[in-house]
Amino acid sequence: MKALVIGGTGPTGPHVVNGLLARGYAVTILHGGQHEVEFDQEVEHIHTDPHFAETLEPALKGRSFDLALVTYGRMRIIAELMKGKTGRFIGVGGSSVYAPRNDPRWGPLGQPHQILEDSPRCDDPAGAKFNYLMWVSEETVMRAHREGHYNATYFRYPLVYGPHAPGNPDWSMVRRVLDGRKHLIIAANGLMRRRGYARNAAHALLLTVDKPKESAGQFYNIRDDQQFTQRQHAEFIARHLQRECDIVEVLPLLAQRVYQGSSDQTRARAVEFDIGKIKTQLGYRDLVTPAAALAASVDWLVANRPAPGGEVERQSGDPFAYAAEDALIAACKTGEAAALAVQFPDMQLGHMYRHPKKPGDAWAPPARGAPVPG
Repeated sequence: MKALVIGGTGPTGPHVVNGLLARGYAVTILHGGQHEVEFDQEVEHIHTDPHFAETLEPALKGRSFDLALVTYGRMRIIAELMKGKTGRFIGVGGSSVYAPRNDPRWGPLGQPHQILEDSPRCDDPAGAKFNYLMWVSEETVMRAHREGHYNATYFRYPLVYGPHAPGNPDWSMVRRVLDGRKHLIIAANGLMRRRGYARNAAHALLLTVDKPKESAGQFYNIRDDQQFTQRQHAEFIARHLQRECDIVEVLPLLAQRVYQGSSDQTRARAVEFDIGKIKTQLGYRDLVTPAAALAASVDWLVANRPAPGGEVERQSGDPFAYAAEDALIAACKTGEAAALAVQFPDMQLGHMYRHPKKPGDAWAPPARGAPVPG
């Protein structure tokens, strides 16, 4: 059996490739050649740009594969080129394909917290171009599936973390702790952007390799089964690195100034993928718990520190402007003190249900000074 992996050197790639090798596939990876990683066995490398037909066509001329697993490149072009070259196509896209929160198709309450795979998508060409092209890519793959060119499955990835993750989402906190920062700023009540550890995401892809009939023609959301707040992540990272740090919560608008370009530390509200479908149909469960995954991600970053101002930091858009952060914390404390000085009238609270002393007693708040019934 022959497998083509387009990508293969990012955070999920080595786990996917090694999983295919363990299943007896002869694996060829097609990638740009900018990054190389080690695999459990020898694999064939095709170095070319996976974004253009003029570079892909000559690289794949005369080639055919039992399986094509595409995690990188321009999906709509690859999906067309692989017609007649593979019987099985597994594609990976992202969550930006879902309609924006102000789309009227969500209904009168707006976009829900949990999004299902059949939710509204960005199918309007007059909307955001990037999001619309993600929809075009999905439709191109599934049209080829419906026409019988190959058996297709499509994944919508979360923010992937772990070794080799581009714009590594944990480096912002890890570097600050290593730099000796005593205060870590996060958005107030900040929720993490939906996250998936690389090995867990690769496990989900390999489930579709093992279950082609069950996953045929399906879209799947994927993320770690359990999700946590930014405060929990920041506290865990500091504790794991054996440092003492205070967590300072600020308005999301202010947190965006600290972590420019990164939504991971600045969200007051995070939309979540519902992953019940892949759990029910394919039996997905996390291979690695979030705590073990985050610890491994932190340890890898400590051993492989990104260069200050280099590729990872520029991708994440984090200026690490510590003097400005200190000034922001001071300003927030001043504002908080002024807000706490505003006086409100006292009010005697009562439990929502009656707690009668005798039959027929009406609802009433407890006597002043008495405890409110639990």
